[in-house]
Amino acid sequence: MDFTAEELWAFLPRGYLLTIVIEIPILLLGLSSGHPPGRRLIAGCWLTACTYPIVVLVLPETIGGRWGYIAYVAAAETFAPVAECLLFRAAFPIPVCRAAAIRDMTAIVAANVASFVTGLWIDT
Repeated sequence: MDFTAEELWAFLPRGYLLTIVIEIPILLLGLSSGHPPGRRLIAGCWLTACTYPIVVLVLPETIGGRWGYIAYVAAAETFAPVAECLLFRAAFPIPVCRAAAIRDMTAIVAANVASFVTGLWIDT
């Protein structure tokens, strides 16, 4: 985790765009039917916009710099989906059906896993 702040800031917009390109299709298909397509699209951009700066700018400097890459990945890949699930639930109505709420959370987690795995693949 030897990135300068300048390198992290330079990566932020490119990484954000790549992340939403990967996550939006998953959310469009995966979120429950109670959410109109526009909300699904907004969620794909907004959720990542809320968590991505922390994952890219804050956690590498705090967790990664102190405890290394594995700790950073564990923190980032736990923080992002949990925070996004909480933000989504706070912003949008709770579905009447429990299965729809579970589907929403599963879609958000799946989108995060897909972008993480893609990032690993690109980085290797």
